[in-house]
Amino acid sequence: MDICAVVLCGGKSTRMGTNKALLPINDKPVIEHIIHKLRKLTDEIILITNDKEAYEYLQLPMYRDRFDDAGPLAGIESAMYHVHAEKYMFVACDMPFIQADVYKYLVQTIAHHDAVVPIFEGRVHPLASIYKRTALPIIQEKLLKDDLRVRSFYDEIDIKYVDKFPNVDKKTIEQHFFNMNNPEQYEQAKEIFD
Repeated sequence: MDICAVVLCGGKSTRMGTNKALLPINDKPVIEHIIHKLRKLTDEIILITNDKEAYEYLQLPMYRDRFDDAGPLAGIESAMYHVHAEKYMFVACDMPFIQADVYKYLVQTIAHHDAVVPIFEGRVHPLASIYKRTALPIIQEKLLKDDLRVRSFYDEIDIKYVDKFPNVDKKTIEQHFFNMNNPEQYEQAKEIFD
């Protein structure tokens, strides 16, 4: 398999106070909007979650973190450990407006690199990146050393950073990187969808 799309459904949602992935936008849970977009990019979509019951209705392969309480880095590791692919396209479950064109461009630019990581408005987005399987042993090494920073392995792999997205309009890019961490941003997301 060439590419596997991975939705990271972890996080304690302390600022939102409820499971962000299941919040409704336009009568559908956020996660369904995400999956709809990912289907345009690949047939292989998996969820990383420690709450399998919540997502059973989606009928997608689900995997737990193999390292307990280790944050999103454990989610990245779990996807690569359980599913054998060349590339993994990650999306956080609080990004309701991901755009296929942005991911397509990232996939096109990865070439010989181990990862392609987008930068938007000066912020690096490790949970909206593409990683190759070659990064797995380094990620595992970091987890075993309890270095849980999601970018802990960046210095040890060949990364291409992307901060320009040719042929993708500004509004599309802004929507792609919009994430909702609190009730105010959720309200904003509902307005964007209208």
